[in-house]
Amino acid sequence: MIIQIKDIVKKYNMNISGIIHIGAHYGEELESYIDIGISDIMMFEPLKENFEVLKKKVLLYPEANIKKYQVALGNKNSTITMMLASNNLQSSSVLKPKRHLDLYSDIVFDRTEEVEMQKLDDYNCNKFNFINMDVQGYELEVLKGSQETLNHVDYVYCEVNNDEIYEGNAYIGEIDEYLSNYGMKRFETFWWEDSGWGDALYIKVK
Repeated sequence: MIIQIKDIVKKYNMNISGIIHIGAHYGEELESYIDIGISDIMMFEPLKENFEVLKKKVLLYPEANIKKYQVALGNKNSTITMMLASNNLQSSSVLKPKRHLDLYSDIVFDRTEEVEMQKLDDYNCNKFNFINMDVQGYELEVLKGSQETLNHVDYVYCEVNNDEIYEGNAYIGEIDEYLSNYGMKRFETFWWEDSGWGDALYIKVK
C-alpha cells in the first residue's frame, strides 16, 4: 500500500470489521493490519511460490483469525494463465504487460503459471468490510465477481491506472463508475511519479 492503512483509518475514522486482501504476495501488510487491531483477515494469493511464503508469514500471528486461499479472483470460475514477473513476482498479472515493459525495462515476464480463478462471491465474507486489492490491472474483473460482497463493503483500496500498463487493464474512471453503483466515492488518489498507475481509496457514502 502506498498510503499506509494506519493513516487512512485515523483520517477517516474507519470502523473495519475485517479485511479481504486480494493479491497478497508475501503478506507484507499483515503486520500493519494486526497493529491497528484487525484480527479477521482473508488473504488471496494465486501463485504457488508466493503462497508458500504467505503460509509461513501467517504462522507469525497466531492471535489473529487469518484465512488464506491459493486462488486468483475474477469474474468467472476457470483455470487461467498468469504472466510471471522477475521482480519477486510482484508485477505478475492475468494480463500481458504493455507500457510496463517500457516503464520498467529491467522487469521481464519470461514464465507463466496455470492458476485457479474463482469469484469473491463464492466465499462467505459478508462480515469483512474492507477490500485491499493489488491485481495489476485486473481490478474491474475482480469487482464484477464481487457483486454480492460489495453490498457489505464500506472501503475499497486498490491500484488504479490512467494508462494501459497491462493490455486491456481497467482505467480509473471505470473503477469510479462501477463502485459508484455501490454508493462508493473516491476519497484518496496517489499517482506514482509519471508511471500511469497509483493507488486509490473508495469509501461508501451513507
